Amino acid sequence: MIFAFDERPSDSPFIETIWRTQSERPGTFISRAVSHWEMVVTKQNGRITVCVRGPETKATLAHCPEHAEFFGIQFKLGTFMPQLPTGNLLDGDITLPEATTRSFWLLGSAWQLPDYENAETFVNRLVRDGLLVREPVVGAALQGQLKELSLRSIQRRFLRATGLTQGAVRQIERAREAEALLEQGVSILDTVDQTGYADQSHMTRSLKHLIGRTPAQIISTRTN
Repeated sequence: MIFAFDERPSDSPFIETIWRTQSERPGTFISRAVSHWEMVVTKQNGRITVCVRGPETKATLAHCPEHAEFFGIQFKLGTFMPQLPTGNLLDGDITLPEATTRSFWLLGSAWQLPDYENAETFVNRLVRDGLLVREPVVGAALQGQLKELSLRSIQRRFLRATGLTQGAVRQIERAREAEALLEQGVSILDTVDQTGYADQSHMTRSLKHLIGRTPAQIISTRTN
């Protein structure tokens, strides 16, 4: 096992989850597709770096460094920085410049490094300074509650806030739901039925592309 994860929920309307982990050994791992963007603080060999990672539209093989600690704030869908468009971060990340050993530069200002315990305070400051906002269209669109806006307007605002189309978000979330069901012991055919895939082949292709594993590989990992 490369990582030992710890995460906690948040009552902030801007935060999806707060997590931390540390690498037990160097190696590679599969980074799954994800519809949310996040801010990650990495500590390694006495150096601290801060990066903003965008949504990922496919599974990729990633490298894990040795003796590193990570802390991340994953933001809710629809939360975004207007001056740092989520679409520009798609399938990539940017490292924010270091200001001091305990702070970094973000959009022209020095910010103290957040941590696992004070993440909400840090996010509240971003919101107060107008650097972090929410697009209410995103949640309403995913729930099918928008009727007063044109389809084109909804698509434009959704893409601006998330960097993804509604279809891409649904595909990623469905694949992750299928993975969770398979890990819980639900059969392949029942998972196909519960998640709405056309058939087993459709689900297999989707999971291989977005999760990096086939249903059989997910089940094999669970039973080993």
